[in-house]
Amino acid sequence: MKTWRFTVPLLIQTAFILSIPAQAVYIHITGKTVVLQTVPVDPYDLLRGYSQTLSYDISRQDNLKKLPGWDEIVKKSPGVDKQYSPIAQNTTIYVTLQEQNSSGKIPPLPWKPVRVSFTKPSSLAPSQVAIKGTYQYGSVNYNLETYYLPEDQRDKINKDISEAQKVKPGEQQPFVVEAKVDNQGNAIPLTLWVKNRNYRF
Repeated sequence: MKTWRFTVPLLIQTAFILSIPAQAVYIHITGKTVVLQTVPVDPYDLLRGYSQTLSYDISRQDNLKKLPGWDEIVKKSPGVDKQYSPIAQNTTIYVTLQEQNSSGKIPPLPWKPVRVSFTKPSSLAPSQVAIKGTYQYGSVNYNLETYYLPEDQRDKINKDISEAQKVKPGEQQPFVVEAKVDNQGNAIPLTLWVKNRNYRF
């Protein structure tokens, strides 16, 4: 049997496997750093070890539906439930973020969402970025939702997170994530801030 029947599928599989880290490297090199407001949700992933599941302000439907462009998305990709899931599942959504002047603050200030759109914005201000997400069951996922804790820092990070979550009602959560976003809206996480402490992904 000819060797190409084995080598071609093998090369295709290898290229597919390598394309995933290659995309992350590309985003890291060419992307723009943004800061996202987040809050830890789930402290343990039974399948892959200790982790934090993160929920972002720009993930929540209640926040996004207040922004310009939301009604247009609902019109173009309507869901089956107008109240709880007004947009069709797996709809791609772009959220335009506006940089806030952190003035050297630690942690840096989260970027402000200013618009949502069904397609990637054709033009943005230098201080803006459009991040791409997928709508699922009333929330938007950006592939930034899980932070796996370094084994040698698990206890320390979990302790910091536990202490930082003791905020008074109305106070801003002391957690932000720095991420890189490329010109197509794809994002990778860089660091997690817990108050004034910074942990790399």
